[in-house]
Amino acid sequence: MERAADIERFELSTTAAAGAESGVRASTFALVALALVAASALLAGWMPLRFSIVTVFLFAGPHNWFELRYFLARLPVRLGRSCNFFFVGFAGVAFLLTAYAALPLLAHAFVWGGDEWTVAVGVWNSLLILWLAALVWMRGRQSPRRDWSWSFAVGFALAGANWLAPQMFSLGLVYLHPLVALWFLDRHLRRTRPDWRRAYHRCLAALPLCIGLLWWQLGDAPALAADGGGDDALALRITRHAGSEILQGVSSHLLVATHVFLETIHYSVWLLALPLARVRRRGGGDVAAPWRVESLPLARRSQRGWPRVIRATLAVSAACVVLLWLAFLADYPTTRDLYFTLAMAHVLAEAPFLLRML
Repeated sequence: MERAADIERFELSTTAAAGAESGVRASTFALVALALVAASALLAGWMPLRFSIVTVFLFAGPHNWFELRYFLARLPVRLGRSCNFFFVGFAGVAFLLTAYAALPLLAHAFVWGGDEWTVAVGVWNSLLILWLAALVWMRGRQSPRRDWSWSFAVGFALAGANWLAPQMFSLGLVYLHPLVALWFLDRHLRRTRPDWRRAYHRCLAALPLCIGLLWWQLGDAPALAADGGGDDALALRITRHAGSEILQGVSSHLLVATHVFLETIHYSVWLLALPLARVRRRGGGDVAAPWRVESLPLARRSQRGWPRVIRATLAVSAACVVLLWLAFLADYPTTRDLYFTLAMAHVLAEAPFLLRML
């Protein structure tokens, strides 16, 4: 465990020291970030349905590939004292994903009504909360300086609050999840680009400002139709995903615009900000490109890694991205539904890796 920690510290210090050599300054990073936030808010408010369709088509698959690579980079070669933590983490991801995917099938098979579906969602939410509480408690036990025993008290309180409105709680997770990427970026900058962090925190102030402008402009906007695309079924799927059936008193135009804005920020963090923060140049050549797997500890034989397994995993994942694009072209609505079901895996997997960075 100590050896893995030393390796990680060495890699992080190397990346931080090379930051000044990359030629990317904090001011440049901030300007690009603000321009991207403003453009995302403008497009989300102007044409939310079309922007949602294009954004998911182009970036959903690639952002999962980048996220997988990032997780592989954060996974230690030797788990050591973290073995039980990762076992509970990965077992929870597998169980909760299976249960999440099974809920619609069970609802169809047993002809559930609204009450049965609400109970099922409440049970799933409660299991998710208790799993997160267990991970927080286990992470706290890995350091004598931490006392995170409060996690179960908070977990049971949240589980109880969930039962007041299970579907509203689930919708809250839909809107909260894109913001988790911002937390990942903050922790990453803290270790590798501390000179960017102040500018990054200032950029974060633009997010509530843009959301406030969206709500001010679209609060009374009429409900969305097909946005000129001619596919009412797809428009219905997108508005439902944004919570139009739960928040019936809120404009669906506003809900979709808010959701696609947050999703675009989420994709931008994984596809642009985090890779950019790892760019290092020596003699004009990029030595931290995402496709260079030798930078991953698990891909080095010298550290008892599995280079062939890691390369194969990333290659198969890249092939899945291409297949996802083809499936979108063949049947976008069905593929979108399937994608957002399976994408719950990466949503859940973010929890143990984020806790490992605390």
